[in-house]
This record gives sequence, structure tokens and C-alpha cells, in this order.
Amino acid sequence: MAEFDYQELVKATESFSPSSLVGKGSHGSVYKGVLVQENKILAIKKSSIGIDHVFNDNSKKLENEISVLSSLRPSPYIISFLGTSSSKENEKEKMMIMSKLLVMEFMPNGSLQDLLHAAKAPPSWPKRVEIALQIAKAIQFLHEGKPLVIHRDIKSANVLFDSNWNAKLADYGLAVSRVDSSTSSHQASQPAGTIGYMDPSYTIPSKLSTKNDVFSYGVVLLEIISGRKAIDVNRSPTSVVEWAVPLILKEGLMEICDTRIGLPPPFIEGTIRHLLYVAARCVSSNEENRPSIGDIVMAMGMNNSCLVERVRVAPTSSWIGLIRSLMAIRRQRKLARKFHVQKGGDYSDISKGKILLREILADITIKGLEKKINAKVEQSCRG
Repeated sequence: MAEFDYQELVKATESFSPSSLVGKGSHGSVYKGVLVQENKILAIKKSSIGIDHVFNDNSKKLENEISVLSSLRPSPYIISFLGTSSSKENEKEKMMIMSKLLVMEFMPNGSLQDLLHAAKAPPSWPKRVEIALQIAKAIQFLHEGKPLVIHRDIKSANVLFDSNWNAKLADYGLAVSRVDSSTSSHQASQPAGTIGYMDPSYTIPSKLSTKNDVFSYGVVLLEIISGRKAIDVNRSPTSVVEWAVPLILKEGLMEICDTRIGLPPPFIEGTIRHLLYVAARCVSSNEENRPSIGDIVMAMGMNNSCLVERVRVAPTSSWIGLIRSLMAIRRQRKLARKFHVQKGGDYSDISKGKILLREILADITIKGLEKKINAKVEQSCRG
């Protein structure tokens, strides 16, 4: 872990000037720092200043973030931890108090929240699928790593984009590591998260599990596909979950899609439908019905044939990909017949018991796929 000189970071951020501020969260502010001699751009996070107990709480969260990030091996889906620096000042009280600064890679293209709700040009459907896959991969990295990490604050504002527009998961101030029992006991003393993304079943410390992150991921999926905020007081229902899940149950899947960019084209429509079914399972009121993040990644095709590559295929040749997908679906259909998926009632009944996500998705929209394929084949033959 590198130790940066504090005065060097002060110079790099022009004394942490407002012009260098690029983001502000619940417990810290992030500044852009330019190391002129090294020709390097950094992101520097420091605790938000407040009254003593608030400053101390923010400092503990920042120290927790440093502890979690420093325990993780490098990953293309997690924001890169570069090092720390020690500050000896409290700007408001003018007192000499030791606190840490967190130094990370700089993410120049903002957050997913900005991209979905503030950008002039909303992301395309292929880009949305790619982002969904990258976030899932980030959560899988945390849940299947050693130590196992539960993020506890997965939301669009904490998904940042690097210079190549790759999505990375950031902000680990509320994260809990299963290895460090002292950190876990402190951080998990009370449920924490962001309203709209936070699992409603996470009400007491003993309810903490990886399924809490899965719920939050489901909310982000609905946000990505619909373009609606997790909570929007100007809409009814205000919650994207309460609005979208009934539509999924009624098979009104395309009514959920972001109207700013039109309906998904045929070559990606099936993928969007699949993601909506994934989201519905993730936000199930019964956490036993939620898939693990590993099952989600497997169903999205990331372990074998990555969906990101498939959705980049030109529409004119998409019927070939659809035929291949249909062949794979038919191989799994025999397995799917062994199970029955409830279509009515509470959305927690979308799946039961040991029904695997990939077995549910195997039978989704197969008739629609067959019609699309037949039409494409006939069109090709006539051409």
C-alpha cells in the first residue's frame, strides 16, 4: 500500500478547492488531483467535515473503506485502490486531528446515475446490457472473494466509468468484510444503505447477507432498463420496484423500457426480457427466492459465451445468433418442464425452492424467438 505525501496531495488539488471537487457522498468528498511531475491524475477522498461526532463517524467509514479496498486483489470491475495519506487537520475547528485520505484511480466519465438521469444522450441498449454485466461481475468478485465482502450500498451513484467507459463499483464505506470480525461487528451494528435500493428485509444485524446486495442489484437493473430513478416522488408509484414488478408479472415487459431511446431492436429484445426477469427475482420479498450473484452471472452468459459480444452483432445478421440461442434454449427446455413458475400473486412467487435462474430463463419468450427467427430466415431466403 503506497503512502502519499499529504502536502503533495494538497498541491495536486489546489488545497482541496471547490473547483477540484468531483463528487460528494454521505461520509466523504472526492477531489481530482493532478500530480504534475508524474503526469498522473488521481481521485482523493477525504472525510466530510462536520461536528465532532459526525466527523469521527465519517472518518471511521473512510478507514473502513481503506481497509476493505486494501484487502481486495485487483479487479477490472472494482475501482483501483492506490494508497493513503495522513491528514492532521480539521478545517472547521482548526484542530490538529489525525485522519486518513484515500487515493484511488480517477474515473473521468462520472456515474451511472449521471449517465441515466442527467446525460443529454441516454445509453444505447447494448451499452445498458454491458453495464449490467459489469456490475454483476463486480458483485460476484466481492461475494466469491476471500475475504467475502458485502457492499451494502449498491446503487447507480456508486457505479463509475473509467476513460474507456467501463463500469466499476466504488464507495466501500458501508462494506462489511467477513474476515475482519471487529470491522464486521462495528459496521453491521445497524442496517445501512440507501432508501430505494436497500433490502426491506434487512432490518436487524442478523439479517445481513449477500442477498441484500442482490436486492440492490435488482433495483439497479430496473433503473438501467427503465431510465427511472429508484425513488421518484414525481411519479406514482414512487418506487421503481413497485411500478415495474407488476408489469413484469403481466408480461408487459416492453412497457418498462426507457422511452427516450425506443424499444429494444429484435437482436437484443430477448436479452432485455431476460434481464427484467432477473431483476424480478432479485427484488423478491422472500430472500430465499433470490438467486446468488453467481447464478445471475451464469444465466447472463458471462462464464461461457458473453452476451456483450452477442449484442454487438449487426441486426442484419442477428437471425444467425438467434438460431444458435434457440438451439441452446431447446437443450435446456426439457429441464425447465420439470418445474412450474408461478405467474400470479406476489412477485416473490416468481420462483420457488430449487428452481435455478437459468432453468427459468430457458423457457422465456421461446415462441417469440421462433417467430423472429422464422421471419428472418424467410426474409433471407427471399433476398
